[in-house]
Amino acid sequence: MTGLRWSRRTTTTIAQELTSLGIAVSPNTVARLLHDIGYSLRVNQKQISTSHSPQRNLQFEYLAELRDRFQRRHLPIISVDTKKRELVGNFKNPGQRWELAPRSVYDHDFRTDSIGVAIPYGIYDVMQNCGTLVVGTSHDTPAFAAHAIAHWWHQEGSTRYRGSRQLLILADTGGSNSCRCYAWKTEVQWQLANSFALAVTVAHYPTGASKWNPIEHRLFSEISRNWAGEPLDSYQRILNYARTTQTQTGLRVTAYLDRRHYLRGLKPTPDQVASLRLQRHETLPDWNYTIKPQL
Repeated sequence: MTGLRWSRRTTTTIAQELTSLGIAVSPNTVARLLHDIGYSLRVNQKQISTSHSPQRNLQFEYLAELRDRFQRRHLPIISVDTKKRELVGNFKNPGQRWELAPRSVYDHDFRTDSIGVAIPYGIYDVMQNCGTLVVGTSHDTPAFAAHAIAHWWHQEGSTRYRGSRQLLILADTGGSNSCRCYAWKTEVQWQLANSFALAVTVAHYPTGASKWNPIEHRLFSEISRNWAGEPLDSYQRILNYARTTQTQTGLRVTAYLDRRHYLRGLKPTPDQVASLRLQRHETLPDWNYTIKPQL
């Protein structure tokens, strides 16, 4: 009625306000009474979707069908995404660690004070519970994303799934592996399908549903927990923290540094688009497609 927002008052302030109204009470009693009637300090929760697609449930059902189909045939399934870009240098990294004294870091996160930027592109092997982090040093582009996956296949996937000629990629709808980006499709054609004679099936999660992508909670969250509170002051430190990430479920992580320079804004030529061996699926073809190698 008076505009007083009790929900933002501390227990001490509430006790003082009540005392001024003739109700003598201590801050501890205020806290206990609030707890007894079900109140506690809470934060906002991101649970209301503003970009709900009418095909959302259908896509999740189709994703489950694709995963089951590949798993029954013991074919590789990977979940991919780009982790948050990091400034490399003596900057604050959120989190806490057991230390004898707090570590001093720069008071501002200026790009000019950094050694460079780290762009971590992750590949999570769903079948084997293995992760790979390819750390780029220039830009997050479709060419960088496709090269990271091609590098993983050359170094690990081709050995782990010897003889396999199919690959399922689970990805978000946006970013460097966007479902609307023809540069991504042409890079997958040349760097993956053609180079390794692979039929690459890509299935995108609906808009606003990236948190269901397995890589988010199976790989990225564990790496962030491992390096929490540690300034990422060198590329080698970033790689070391990624490689030493482990979980009780047996997660193993490898990491590589990619110093290539990737130009932004490059678009495929009409001839490159026309040469795509792109087969769109009957179910939600914008989100599900297979790119076959050129003969």
